[in-house]
Amino acid sequence: MVQLQPQLLTVRDFIDHYGDNPQYELIDGELTDLEPTGIHEQVAGFVGRKLNVAIDQQNAPYVIPYRCLIKLLGTETAFRPDVVVLDQTQLAQEPLWQQEPVICRGTSVKLVVEVVSTNWQNDYARKTEDYALLGVPEYWIVDYLGLGGRDYIGTPKQPTVTLCVLEGDRYQKQVLHGDDWLQSPTFPGLNLTVSQICAAGVI
Repeated sequence: MVQLQPQLLTVRDFIDHYGDNPQYELIDGELTDLEPTGIHEQVAGFVGRKLNVAIDQQNAPYVIPYRCLIKLLGTETAFRPDVVVLDQTQLAQEPLWQQEPVICRGTSVKLVVEVVSTNWQNDYARKTEDYALLGVPEYWIVDYLGLGGRDYIGTPKQPTVTLCVLEGDRYQKQVLHGDDWLQSPTFPGLNLTVSQICAAGVI
């Protein structure tokens, strides 16, 4: 992750100037370069495709937008998740959705997926806390390169998916490897392993 020259922005400024640019998100008023790679996008695209199939199979009123920001109310923070599953029945309550793809309410979100890159500290620590406080019921941290700290993914470091399920205002976490299945509360019929996800990151 590259921190650009300190330049504090409001969320409104960020949306106006960078809202359509997938390279950036805003954390505490600071513009953060996500440095997305092609392989990173392969993995995110694979996960999104599998989740779209699951949505169709469940005939659920969910949608995965191509572009979406999650704005944390009361802060100058706007995350840009790699994949976000939204509940279409809740979108009429979103104050900004009619004008721009910005979500402000946790009840509109069913699942967030962050694919880990060099900014792994944000995915494992900052976003885990903020998504829980927002009330996002399910959060996946897809660490297909095993970049996260040993406190998060264990030793030896290896490709990992951390499945976080909200209980109260905190996540209960399962650290998964290899042929472990992702047992998703949102998509109970999903047939997906860590190995399958990580294989999407191989050229």
